[in-house]
Amino acid sequence: MELIAIDLDGTLLNSSHTISKENIEAIKYAQQQGVEVVVATGRAEFDVREVFAHTNLTTWVIGANGATIHRPNGTLFDSVPIEEKDADAILSWLEQEQFYYEVFSDSSILTPQNGHRLLQMEMDRIKSANPEADLEELEQALEKQFSQTGFYHVDSYKDITEAGSPVYNILAFSFEQEKLDKGWRTFESNPDLTLVSSANHNFEFEHKDASKGLALQKLAAHLDLPISETAAIGDSPNDLSMLHAAGHSAAMANAKDVVKEASDFITAHNDSHGVAQAIYHWLK
Repeated sequence: MELIAIDLDGTLLNSSHTISKENIEAIKYAQQQGVEVVVATGRAEFDVREVFAHTNLTTWVIGANGATIHRPNGTLFDSVPIEEKDADAILSWLEQEQFYYEVFSDSSILTPQNGHRLLQMEMDRIKSANPEADLEELEQALEKQFSQTGFYHVDSYKDITEAGSPVYNILAFSFEQEKLDKGWRTFESNPDLTLVSSANHNFEFEHKDASKGLALQKLAAHLDLPISETAAIGDSPNDLSMLHAAGHSAAMANAKDVVKEASDFITAHNDSHGVAQAIYHWLK
């Protein structure tokens, strides 16, 4: 094994959004064996560095679901931004439909000024329709979404598109399944886009040539490593492309069924150091 790509949320991170000591030790063990370790996430690279701040870990980072690749020293190696016309059309539609959204650019996550209010209105509608509803799961999803760093609020999507900064990823978030389904139907046939989902309440847009799998292949080629000697670990549908691309694959015990079906084996839960178990499975 020469390279291991690891998803972040629901995989390397536990339910407290931290990396366990056991997982940190396993990653360092792999690196000591000469294995290249890569974090492959839907998050922005600068957010990953913040997560790593107190771990003493340094790795390559595939960010924004494959739209960016950063070297271990933090410099940009490769990027595939969404075309300006597509970003404009997506963001215009999301604002029209009153979606909370996040736009991943070079150094910030751009989000609407009224984003919190939009999500609170959705939660109020759910509670009104079903007074007995348990909102704990929704509140946890919200906490996870806002656990990222680098947020910058904008009054309108035009503040983003007119600035001319690259748009690597657009995430749409809603508690209302009908809205999510409508968004997916609206854009799924666009040949210039890749649509993925990384959690129950979102869907995400990337350029058609951006995915975790394509980024993994690109990085392996750059490092002159055979793809057959790579491995990937994940839990969500946005991990499928790299699980298919890698020579070896593992799904977390907490993974979606479709992810488990696509993987060679199932490792432990993200709250039980499943990443460490998978690493030792391959290297010991």
